[in-house]
Amino acid sequence: MSQDTIIKIENVTISFWQNNVGVYSLKDLITQRKSPFKTKTILHDICLDVKRGDSLGILGRNGSGKSTLLRTIAGIIKPQKGTVTVNGSFAPILAIGAGLELELTGYENITLLLALYGTARRNTNAVDNIREFSELSDEVLRMPVKQYSSGMVARLAFSISLANDSDILIIDEVLAVGDQGFQAKCADKINQLKAAGTTILFVSHFPEGVLKICNNAILMEGGHITHRGTAQEICKDYQMLF
Repeated sequence: MSQDTIIKIENVTISFWQNNVGVYSLKDLITQRKSPFKTKTILHDICLDVKRGDSLGILGRNGSGKSTLLRTIAGIIKPQKGTVTVNGSFAPILAIGAGLELELTGYENITLLLALYGTARRNTNAVDNIREFSELSDEVLRMPVKQYSSGMVARLAFSISLANDSDILIIDEVLAVGDQGFQAKCADKINQLKAAGTTILFVSHFPEGVLKICNNAILMEGGHITHRGTAQEICKDYQMLF
């Protein structure tokens, strides 16, 4: 893989088993005359190279395979076929609150996740930076996360992920959560990371967000990459689907 290429996806196919007839017990399974399961292919022979420092938007309708592609890159899903090579560290923001332990306080979650990322060793001011960026009070951060509103969870999760000094930032549609002020703050921070050379993968249903953050983009439909080009070109192609 070229040193300029930070992510290389070669002929990746992802399939899942589906239960189509309501089998929920061993008795149901035994009494079925034919197999109740069938495979559904989510990604079909995907090939994609992402250059270091690129900001790539991923657009497509619901069910097109966008989130599955990100989870495959992040190592959460292993492909049945093909390979994914990532030449760098990444911070995935794949769902609101993903990685947070609800029974722990905000501070305890910060300490735990920074330790897992290794950020605490590299940046002794990380906790203060997260508190400042999230705009959550000391009182709130001492509360269990299960008592947070969805907006508070979004603030905490984003702030922790953005404090992780990674080569790749993976964002799955979650910028739409939270108040407008915090959304704008996150977008500004992402653009700062982009200017500093961080590679960004950004899934969104909103072309406006892709145009603000991304240089290039791909359009997905039915588990295939159907179009590749600049963010402006792909956003136009996406809007023509509706």
